[in-house]
Amino acid sequence: MSGKQPSDKQQAASKAQSAADRTGAGKEAAKRLQSEADRAAVPKHGL
Repeated sequence: MSGKQPSDKQQAASKAQSAADRTGAGKEAAKRLQSEADRAAVPKHGL
């Protein structure tokens, strides 16, 4: 990741995804969190 640390949102999404993978519960919510974190992390080149 070019030396950048994951954002708090990305870290929270990762934890939620891990918990969902282990328990099988909350998969949809974890997927939404991950998507939001990924969108927020994409740089807006030229916009």
